Amino acid sequence: MKMEFIDKLPAMDLMRSEKMTFVQLIIPVESAYRAISYLGELGFLQLKDLNDDKSPFQRTFVNQVKRCGEMSRKLRFFRDQINKAALLPTVHPTLQPDIDLEELEIQLAEHESELIEMNANGEKLRQTYNELLEFKMVLQKAGSFLVSAQSHAQDRELEENVYLNNDYINRASLLEQEMQSGQSNQSGLRFVSGIICKSKILRFERMLFRATRGNMFFNQALAEQYVIDPVLTEKVEKTVFVVFFSGEQARTKILKICDAFGANCYPVPEDITKQRQITQEVSSRLSELEATLDAGIRHRNSALNSVLSHLKSWTVRVRKEKAVYDALNMLNFDVTKKCLVGEGWCPLFAKPQIQEALQRATFDSNSQVGIIFHVTDAVESPPTYFRTNKFTHAFQEIVDAYGVARYQEANPTVYTVITYPFLFAVMFGDWGHGICLLLGALILIARERRLGSQKLGSFMELAFGGRYVLFLMALFSIYCGLIYNEFFSVPFHIFGETAYKCRDTTCSDARTIGLIMYRDAYPFGVDPSWRGSRSELPFLNSLKMKMSILFGVAQMNLGILLSYFNARFFGSSLDIRYEFIPQMIFFNSLFGYLALLIVIKWCTGSQADLYHVMIYMFLSPTDDLGDNQLLWAQRPLQILLLLLAVVAVPWMLFPKPLILRKNHLERFQGRTYGRLGTSEIDLDAEPSSAWQRHEEFNFSEVLVHQMIHSIEFVLGAVSNTASYLRLWALSLAHSELSTVFYEKVLLLAWGFDNILIRLAGLAVFAFATAFILLMMETLSAFLHALRLHWVEFMNKFYRADGYKFRPFSFNSLPDEDN
Repeated sequence: MKMEFIDKLPAMDLMRSEKMTFVQLIIPVESAYRAISYLGELGFLQLKDLNDDKSPFQRTFVNQVKRCGEMSRKLRFFRDQINKAALLPTVHPTLQPDIDLEELEIQLAEHESELIEMNANGEKLRQTYNELLEFKMVLQKAGSFLVSAQSHAQDRELEENVYLNNDYINRASLLEQEMQSGQSNQSGLRFVSGIICKSKILRFERMLFRATRGNMFFNQALAEQYVIDPVLTEKVEKTVFVVFFSGEQARTKILKICDAFGANCYPVPEDITKQRQITQEVSSRLSELEATLDAGIRHRNSALNSVLSHLKSWTVRVRKEKAVYDALNMLNFDVTKKCLVGEGWCPLFAKPQIQEALQRATFDSNSQVGIIFHVTDAVESPPTYFRTNKFTHAFQEIVDAYGVARYQEANPTVYTVITYPFLFAVMFGDWGHGICLLLGALILIARERRLGSQKLGSFMELAFGGRYVLFLMALFSIYCGLIYNEFFSVPFHIFGETAYKCRDTTCSDARTIGLIMYRDAYPFGVDPSWRGSRSELPFLNSLKMKMSILFGVAQMNLGILLSYFNARFFGSSLDIRYEFIPQMIFFNSLFGYLALLIVIKWCTGSQADLYHVMIYMFLSPTDDLGDNQLLWAQRPLQILLLLLAVVAVPWMLFPKPLILRKNHLERFQGRTYGRLGTSEIDLDAEPSSAWQRHEEFNFSEVLVHQMIHSIEFVLGAVSNTASYLRLWALSLAHSELSTVFYEKVLLLAWGFDNILIRLAGLAVFAFATAFILLMMETLSAFLHALRLHWVEFMNKFYRADGYKFRPFSFNSLPDEDN
């Protein structure tokens, strides 16, 4: 009757993955494109690649994929050009009617060639403008060098006119000899002028000095304007230089060095009149080029704006086209080359929708032959698909990060939705900190529509994806904080007056004298009088440690119970008899008994030492318990539980492999009949069972696997129970750390009669609360709760050897912006 009652219970959402069916499609060539497009819009069919033995270049629609790839490259080029031009997307993009792929390809090619031509012309104009701008700066700076050098030489000539010309020439500098009137042409002194990047000027001057052996005069001046590098499109600071030298060989060396350093050399006439004339001409040409460049930029921006208005729709269209042809490449041509054959998985509930979409594709393509859609057999296990919403999606991702559930296996997400934030809150319990978390979660939930359409950073994207996880974590933190009676580590009399008072009426506090109970217990949570008393830590440690063990035993029992429902669902009576039953007996004989003793001790107020009880249950089970006795007939009960735990170990280890070996031998000798496969998949059967996979039976391998599983469970029962003590440790650490910041920072600063010290103390307290307690402690509790679920809870029943259902869907196409 009990089993019938369980079978009649309605199915729980998310408890089992959706029932899947393996289907085959036979699609006429003329309606193949529309059929795959409609299936992509629907998003409920996972296609199997029937051409996985072929390279991408050997597939049927490789040319169409190449064309779509080329169009994607052009769209990326447009996007890069728009980003460089810093153009903002239009609020309401222009709606364009659906155009043929060939027409779109022609439009993209025309826009690309136009932009490439405009870019080339713009680069040439920019290069010419930069050269003229550099020439103008060289004329201005080099001309001033020459004028100052000439005036300096003439002054020296007037002052030293009393000396002989020969003596003067022997002692004068090269520059002064050059600037003497009537001597410049005979001396052979020349100069090279140009412009170079400021970062290279020191190395450039050093190289010139070494190449000419010091027989040169180098002058430099910083350019007044920045020059835009046409390659990097960045402003570059440059320096104008003039090198005076003598001889043709030195000139050749200097020009080679200029070329090696990327310096641009420009001729500067010595005549001041010619310099002014050339400067005026260069300035007029610069003004003309500026106008031309502005007009070119405006024309280019208008062309980019026209592209921008259609860019999003074009990108979506090309991505869909490429996805359709990639999907078509997974299909096979039949022998007549008139039909395409495809296979794949779909949820059972989606079969009518898929059939309706295929019928619509046949009608829209005017095909005379309909699409054949039928269910067939499959060798491999079906994929796992859970229908989630925005609330349950984050919890399902937490579970899937450990491993994807086997097909139709019990899904831990059903329980993780509650247990995960609750265990987090046990470690994080403080209703002040919980309110801060709640505010953050509510902000993310209130702005989810706007934030969901934006590109977020890695941390913000993680927080936004888990906004509902944060929401429940905050609610449970407030609940546990009320139980612990902690608001930023400060207790409050929220639910009434305290039940304790000082033992001595003369005491001012309860730090040395102790507390006595004089009225009924505090209605809800921890009594605020425990705060600051000498027994605060022993009381809270005892409470939280025992509470952690109770939570751990309850959650692990739930995991073992779920293994029973898995075995019952898949019809595996061996797993129920030789795994579930001995596991329950072993675990509860030891740790279930410990949890029972904790509850009895709380209810009776006994002073029994549970450490002593559990240790001597193994060391001396027949000894008298004395003051540690909590139950009638406790000693024989402990002996019985100990014997049951010892018997449960071989019960888990040996019977299942031996029975499997016996069944295999009987089947091999023909004494029993194996199960026959049907034309359709039995959706209630275990997909990894022997009749589907036809694996060879290896007794030694089965025995070793069962041995490992049994030893892991026995040792894990101890280590996993101890692992739940992290709930106590982290809760205590969070409470004590919060107390330290409150008492040693905020209260200490508030004790000074100085507003600056108080503000500084408040700032330090706020910083520590935000970055240590609300960020680091949140992350720590999050990871520890994650470990408790992955290791301690889910390993009791969760095999996690499945694979996700990944249907062909336009909604799941990767974004090319990433």
